[in-house]
Amino acid sequence: MSENKEPHGVKFVYDFTEGNKDLKDLLGGKGANLAEMTNLGLPVPPGFTITTDACKVYLDSGEEPAALRDEVSAHLGALEERMGKKLGQADDPLLVSVRSGAKFSMPGMMDTVLNIGLSDKSVQGLAKQAGDERFAWDSYRRLIQMFGKTVLGVDGELFEEALDAAKEAKQVTVDTELEAADLRKLVTRFKKIVKAEAGRDFPQDAREQMDLAIRAVFDSWNTDRAKLYRRQERIPGDLGTAVNVCSMVFGNLGPDSGTGVAFTRDPASGHQGVYGDYLQNAQGEDVVAGIRNTVPLAELENIDKKSYDQLMQIMETLENHYKDLCDIEFTIERGRLWMLQTRVGKRTAGAAFRIATQLVDQGLIDETEALQRVTGAQLAQLMFPRFDEQAKAHQVGRGIAASPGAAVGKAVFDSYTAVKWSRSGEKVILVRRETNPDDLDGMIAAEGILTSRGGKTSHAAVVARGMGKTCVCGAEELEVDTKRRRMTVPGGHVVEEGDVISIDGSSGKVYLGEVPVVPSPVVEYFEGRMHAGAQDADELVEAVHRIMAFADRKRRLRVRANADNAEDALRARRFGAQGIGLCRTEHMFLGDRRELVERLILADTQEDREEALQALLPLQKKDFVELFSAMDGLPVTVRLLDPPLHEFLPDITELSVRVALAESRQEPHENELRLLQAVHRLHEQNPMLGLRGVRLGLVIPGLFTMQVRAIAEAAAERKNAKGDPRAEIMIPLVGTVQELEIVREEADQVIAEVEAATGTTLKLSIGTMIELPRAALTAAQIAEAAEFFSFGTNDLTQTVWGFSRDDVEASFFTAYLEKGIFGVSPFETIDRDGVGSLVAAAAKAGRATRPDLKLGVCGEHGGDPESVHFFHEVGLDYVSCSPFRIPVARLEAGRAATQSAGSDHR
Repeated sequence: MSENKEPHGVKFVYDFTEGNKDLKDLLGGKGANLAEMTNLGLPVPPGFTITTDACKVYLDSGEEPAALRDEVSAHLGALEERMGKKLGQADDPLLVSVRSGAKFSMPGMMDTVLNIGLSDKSVQGLAKQAGDERFAWDSYRRLIQMFGKTVLGVDGELFEEALDAAKEAKQVTVDTELEAADLRKLVTRFKKIVKAEAGRDFPQDAREQMDLAIRAVFDSWNTDRAKLYRRQERIPGDLGTAVNVCSMVFGNLGPDSGTGVAFTRDPASGHQGVYGDYLQNAQGEDVVAGIRNTVPLAELENIDKKSYDQLMQIMETLENHYKDLCDIEFTIERGRLWMLQTRVGKRTAGAAFRIATQLVDQGLIDETEALQRVTGAQLAQLMFPRFDEQAKAHQVGRGIAASPGAAVGKAVFDSYTAVKWSRSGEKVILVRRETNPDDLDGMIAAEGILTSRGGKTSHAAVVARGMGKTCVCGAEELEVDTKRRRMTVPGGHVVEEGDVISIDGSSGKVYLGEVPVVPSPVVEYFEGRMHAGAQDADELVEAVHRIMAFADRKRRLRVRANADNAEDALRARRFGAQGIGLCRTEHMFLGDRRELVERLILADTQEDREEALQALLPLQKKDFVELFSAMDGLPVTVRLLDPPLHEFLPDITELSVRVALAESRQEPHENELRLLQAVHRLHEQNPMLGLRGVRLGLVIPGLFTMQVRAIAEAAAERKNAKGDPRAEIMIPLVGTVQELEIVREEADQVIAEVEAATGTTLKLSIGTMIELPRAALTAAQIAEAAEFFSFGTNDLTQTVWGFSRDDVEASFFTAYLEKGIFGVSPFETIDRDGVGSLVAAAAKAGRATRPDLKLGVCGEHGGDPESVHFFHEVGLDYVSCSPFRIPVARLEAGRAATQSAGSDHR
């Protein structure tokens, strides 16, 4: 612990009458909103808030601020004067609650203690004052139970067991059936539990109870569950929590009392109406804990119409004031309504879009604010099919939720079978230990991909997300045996090839058998199969359509697609792509063309090499003609061959076995032997930092010029056919301007030759990927030879951090995330401080050299919501992402452009 360094002259306690909803940083969400409701004249029990500043001092030093006790005493005295009773006095005690309240809602993660001020003496006064002995002893047992668990660290199960024993002895099923005498005995039992487990008596001094409870709330900020929740929700760990001390109002005073929660709209659908729950003769934790059955909020009208009508009026007031769905907690004490909390309510993704458009129609918010009420993550949730939550399902495993969606199909264990069965009309799930580029055909054919190894950035995960395929990776408890074509699940059950399984890419869960799937109308809308504005249009689709129209009008960033073939390009165009930002030509070299690539690699002479390249040229040209046709009138950035050549050759172990077997059988194996020699020759310890990208183009004569010629000839053919091809040639992995200059000189010569041969004038721009730190640091020089930069943030992240994404996620990312070193994987959201600073510096330096330099990004980050905001801030022209992420990027680009105009309502 460090020295207590508290700021001088700082106010640590605010009365509810002193704050407002804009002071969430200081008063926490609960305190700020209690103050706001007080200011609105709503019935809020009097109280005060201890600030997050006080919590920060305590967490930093282990001691409360020196001034805190006196400030609390002053506010407590004012509260006692206002209420006409004192905390803990014997005859008519003031009771208070002590509640946590951080800036961001963390439901259930931190501590609350009710009924503080009760003791062996004051419980008698409370019983007399209330005219209800049972109520007083029920409140006292609740205090000891909550205080013992949250403040003194007693196992809560011990209290529950004692309560169950009391009900059993009385032969009743719910605690409301226990009488005063039963509850007195229970209090005695609870105090004995505290003494035995905590090593001290339950404190009888009311001020000691309150001070200890305040400290416990501070401590609860750093409990394991609170830290885990913050990591998941990306809430900063240094905010601290406020503490709200509020005079108690009682919902457990009999049938004319109760407690409830209410929503101004349905948080599941967004529809307006009466939504919530009410429980008679209860305190708040009874509703939350679910230990008694509540009634729908609408029933309150029959139980207590006066309170119901007042509540409806208050709910309308709050929604109009906050201009959003409000989540409300309230208590009725003997027919008098009290408001205990309000906040902007959490909602489903579908409700978020509906509510945003509803509020625009009501004139409560404008389009700019509507964009701040939804997120790309919510849109992504709406786009993927999902399993029917009501269906019965047999879960057998769980892995990493790598690519969202719900997929059902027959398990197959190799790509050939996946393609074969798929062509026969079967739906299949490709099951592998891990995937590699050879599995691409099978991955395309499959409904989903399941692997027992790998993580969110493994080959399977990255490719699946790019294709919009459901994927679960790293399900280690599943034993995949590809040779025997089977998978063994926990418990010993064996899934044979052909058995139906279901995988949930949103949760990582794996099920036996078929789980019913609910399709997404939002994807049907983006693909043009459902039209917004039609009479029978889905209400959700209409809301999404309107929000997307807002975003497209507001955004500055253009959105392109990562697409390698005409089919993906056409889908991307339907999804709103404004071009292709990354066409990976290596995907064109797989399948039937692998033999030609092998011939190129094995070529011993210039003549053999030219022959292989000439065979590849028309195939490449055909690829580009199809691509330029699909994206006619829009830019298409074609990346020249990037991966190491060994990726196009057979696996070294597999090939060695084939050669050894052929030799033992004295069978011809000259070609296999040459392949094996080539594999050994090209083998690298770290191929991602070896002979790849621009280095291939410089070392293997004719490789890049063949690709440039194919691009130029395809563009000329399209232009002569009255098309509008807009090709951009991208040189990968450049680290120095000299590399780019050499390749560019050769490319310009080839383009000139094609222009002369075809009689066309081609406007083909040439640029590079910035994916090495050196390239980013020398961007001013590289811009002299480049007309555009495309930041390859996947490789840039690897080279900046010095780790391979294929290896590190499985080895230490989990530990780094748990320890808080990473808030989120740097491969998911761009590392602003490291990788991001290089992107910003390179963009600035590049444009200083070439003011019209076009800037984009084509890594995985191009479709990540947070990263899109960063790319907007640093002035990039476009982001490029997989087709299924295009709507997300469009939405976030609109949100980024309007961010300063609205607040975050997530």
